[in-house]
Amino acid sequence: MKRRDFIATGLAAAILPKTDFLFAEPITGMEVSVFSKTLHWIKDYATLANTVAEMGFDGIDLTVRPEGHVLPENVETDLPKAVLAAQKAKIKIPMMVTNILQADALSELVLKTASTQKIKHYRMGWYHFDMKKDIMGQVDTFGQQMKEVDELNKKYNISGEYQNHGGQNLGAVIWDLYPILKKINSPYTGCQYDINHATAENGANWETGFRLIAPYIKSLPIKDFKWELKNGTLQKVGCPLGEGIVNWKLLLQLIKQYQLNVPITMHFEYDLGGAENGSRTPTIDSKEIISAMKRDLVLLKSWLKEAGL
Repeated sequence: MKRRDFIATGLAAAILPKTDFLFAEPITGMEVSVFSKTLHWIKDYATLANTVAEMGFDGIDLTVRPEGHVLPENVETDLPKAVLAAQKAKIKIPMMVTNILQADALSELVLKTASTQKIKHYRMGWYHFDMKKDIMGQVDTFGQQMKEVDELNKKYNISGEYQNHGGQNLGAVIWDLYPILKKINSPYTGCQYDINHATAENGANWETGFRLIAPYIKSLPIKDFKWELKNGTLQKVGCPLGEGIVNWKLLLQLIKQYQLNVPITMHFEYDLGGAENGSRTPTIDSKEIISAMKRDLVLLKSWLKEAGL
């Protein structure tokens, strides 16, 4: 579906009558941050914060991981600098992206520092399956590691969120992640539900997985994609928001139905001269990158407004 057609005809159909919702009160004020990976070409925190503010985002979903805007080993000195820069630009850093998978000393340092800076959400790393080993045994191991991370989350009053990233990773199909979160049963550990990866990995069945994991959804990344046949192989290709195959109509319905007033982070995975992959030297002008990001943000905010979110 083309973007203009979606805007003109699709959104109206996406909004259920009030009598169909489980809750009467509308959701308002869902904040939209930007995943700072696309802005790794901006080196200093003041320029980063000002650029994000000028684009119209509410905040930064900051990379606090190897090759990120903040290196984990430098978190005590650099994260406060990034937060201060955001405050001066009148935006927030409500969330961050990490590679945390276990409760080790460096993970604790990152979470402790984030807590002092009032950051309430972070994305974890990914647990990768070894195809040569027992799958369910690995699920048990990953679950135990996540439980130990949850203890750190409780200690520092921060929400750790595991993304259902595609590939041979825990959570790609949702069904393996759900029992772990149910067993941990903690407000400090949940899911960063990615509709993009869910659609690619599960097809039409993504709705079932969404409804299953809904009680544990703590944040929502937004990005679109389409399938293309290249050299006889069907490949996933990122594209601007509204130009792909993600069923945004249904997602908006479900967000409204389940009252998911959670942070949103916008990702950009289509050709932006390498910026989409975290390049520090993209091959296109920065103005083009910023213009593309602003277009997607304006579109998303229009959808949210019309959906009462």
